[in-house]
Amino acid sequence: MRAVITVIGKDRVGIIAGVSNILADSDVNILDITQTILQDVFTMIMLVDISKCNVHFHELSEKLEKKGIELGLKIQIQHEDIFNSMHRI
Repeated sequence: MRAVITVIGKDRVGIIAGVSNILADSDVNILDITQTILQDVFTMIMLVDISKCNVHFHELSEKLEKKGIELGLKIQIQHEDIFNSMHRI
């Protein structure tokens, strides 16, 4: 099972480390990642494998949201099928 993580906010040191540490602690594998900085706005999209995740999806979502607040970012995770449905043209 896969999920999509989106991150957006003001660029600062430690964003990727903060997110990836939570994922590693939860046994979530990063399959693909893209990130860019538009002037001082950081944006990142990650495709992750949550099939071996050792916490419930809701708990993982809360951990990421909390890290986002700590870093001054908006971090969201969605199941891949929901993400695809929401962004279908």
